[in-house]
Amino acid sequence: MKDKVVVITGAGGVLCSTIAKAYAKKGAKVAVLDLKLESAQKVVDEIVNDGGIAKAYAVNCLEKKTMEEAKEKINKELGKCDILVNGAGGNHPKGTTTSEYFNAADVDDEAKISFFDLDENGVDFVFKLNFLATFLTTQVFAKDMVGRGGIILNISSMNAFRPLTKIPAYSGAKASVSNFTQWLAVHFAQEGIRVNAIAPGFFVTNQNRALLFDAEGNPTARTNKILAGTPMRRFGEPEELLGTVMWLSDNDASGFVTGIVVPIDGGFSAYSGV
Repeated sequence: MKDKVVVITGAGGVLCSTIAKAYAKKGAKVAVLDLKLESAQKVVDEIVNDGGIAKAYAVNCLEKKTMEEAKEKINKELGKCDILVNGAGGNHPKGTTTSEYFNAADVDDEAKISFFDLDENGVDFVFKLNFLATFLTTQVFAKDMVGRGGIILNISSMNAFRPLTKIPAYSGAKASVSNFTQWLAVHFAQEGIRVNAIAPGFFVTNQNRALLFDAEGNPTARTNKILAGTPMRRFGEPEELLGTVMWLSDNDASGFVTGIVVPIDGGFSAYSGV
């Protein structure tokens, strides 16, 4: 990783900030990209204080121009991108149903969102935030890899293997990221660009904390169901992503590996429930 330039989107979040710090500790120069510059700068400050090299950039991964502007700055300040981590993503309440199973009474209940009430703009936003953001970011930064080789790491989800109740848009969007990972791997195979993905299971992040714990910090009913379906009976720790991330980022260790999606989920995707 020494002097490799790593570009990470969504790097102000819990998982991708952990990944950014790990790359920096191995000697990489890390471009920390996030919609909120202050979130990116906080991660950069931690890296720099720890002796690493990093720069913060504010980007909207759904606006190609802002990423092209960031790429120009990164090329001047850090160098050409060697490793791209597409970490930007997330869900939206308007793409989420209230109940796990359809109940006809929900259709007429203004307090609940049934399948028929799902907002097309919310669903569209979720697909854009996950798939289109990955697509556009790769278009911009993979240009640096042409003629040089490189590594692209996408962030899928165990939802892509086993869609969760309530979140059809997010599950479908992450499935598209997994499929796109395979397509890109084939498309760039003869260019020396390897493309893989990780599929995290349940980790506590800023986005899902309120769904997993109540105001007093007690586990919600959804948390109890999640842990019951996870053979290891716990949430993952962000640091537990790093072994797989670094393996996939190392051409000596995984040089013949491309087009795979690795679940990191405590066994969730393997468990049938009985």
